[in-house]
Amino acid sequence: MIPRPPGALPVLGHLVPFLRDPLVFLRSLPRHGDLVRIRLGPVTAVVVCDLELTRQVLREDRVFDKGGFLFERIRDFAGNGLVTCPHADHRRQRRYVQPAFRTERIGQYAEVMAREARRLTGSWHDGQEVDLTAELSLTAGRSLVATLFTQLPFTGLRETVEDFVLLIGGSYRRMLLPHRFNRIPLPANRRYDGARSRLTRLVDEVVTAYRADPDDRGDLVSMLVAADENGHMLTGAEITDQVMTIFAAGFDTIANSTVWALHLLARHPRIADRVRAEADTVGAAAAPGSVEGLELTGRVIREAVRLYSPGWLLTRVTTTDTDLGGHHLPQDTAVVYSPYLLHRQSRYFPEPDRFDPDRWLGIHPQRGPFIGFGAGPRRCVGEQFGLTESTLLLATIMRTWQLDHVPGRPVREVPLATLRPGPVWMRATRRHAPGPTGAAR
Repeated sequence: MIPRPPGALPVLGHLVPFLRDPLVFLRSLPRHGDLVRIRLGPVTAVVVCDLELTRQVLREDRVFDKGGFLFERIRDFAGNGLVTCPHADHRRQRRYVQPAFRTERIGQYAEVMAREARRLTGSWHDGQEVDLTAELSLTAGRSLVATLFTQLPFTGLRETVEDFVLLIGGSYRRMLLPHRFNRIPLPANRRYDGARSRLTRLVDEVVTAYRADPDDRGDLVSMLVAADENGHMLTGAEITDQVMTIFAAGFDTIANSTVWALHLLARHPRIADRVRAEADTVGAAAAPGSVEGLELTGRVIREAVRLYSPGWLLTRVTTTDTDLGGHHLPQDTAVVYSPYLLHRQSRYFPEPDRFDPDRWLGIHPQRGPFIGFGAGPRRCVGEQFGLTESTLLLATIMRTWQLDHVPGRPVREVPLATLRPGPVWMRATRRHAPGPTGAAR
């Protein structure tokens, strides 16, 4: 029998400690077993606390399919895109999307990413207090528009990013509520519905324009419009779902990972000095957009993702009766796994709460205990895209600015559909004379 942690209340189950601090609640579960059954109000789920069992769940994606209480709510706004679609649709969708993230494409995108990083660092002034969460979300959004969705308008991009943030937060808050509660015209529901309507209308208009003028612009949407598999073209709705999915996943994870890295470096000045030295040395000689030589900077990003995995809690659902870890799971069992939980266990990472980028020296991330970008057939298609942009952002910022936390502005973990940093206020002190900010768009 799968053990249950103590403290469950009638009707509510473990909902109170989960809502009070979900990260603390998750980290308490491994002491009860490798599989733990929890109840969150009306939802019962099995939480996987073991790395190898988690890899089995991710590897056997036909049995442990995308679904469960989180992905059901994300589908409310992202539709049936690559991240949320069931196994039956995944291979076909990935074939359409994968070409936009090939290595040669990433090299082309990197110059645009570097330009947007310079635009960001050139917009600050000495002594300015900046909210890094908001600033980097907008910069990551600009890079996505300039690389993957070139006909999305820059005008109103801040509002577009804010709408996506609202949907990411709203999907988490709605995941444990009965669906009928989401239809009640409460202020939070009206804001959520308004953001979803605005974004769907915007993306629909852009997709319609691409389909009316299907010239190859070298971006993701052009590829989706032109995609043809045995005479089957993607519909406008299918393309809209991909754009909504990849934009939401792309800007949010890139921004969050870079902000967490900057936060950690501000707390570890010796490591920060090493990163600055690397950025100074490499940045002076590297071609625009090159990450060659930024090994330490890349390890800092990966360590930030380990400590603050954007996808901190993810769900699957069994499509048939199966066994996991010696336990029988009936069809339609909700299964939860958490990179945050696994990455914070000492049996997988010595001193797991310590920020140590050098722990990645000589380790191939795909062969170790790191699952920050998933594993198996549904490993994140944009992993290299995200790591490249985060590395370029971090190196550019560290080369130009000294960032220090603003006193009295604590940094909070905000676990929503992704693990977002709350507003991270830092004071920027210039290190070098400003370089060119790149051509404005």
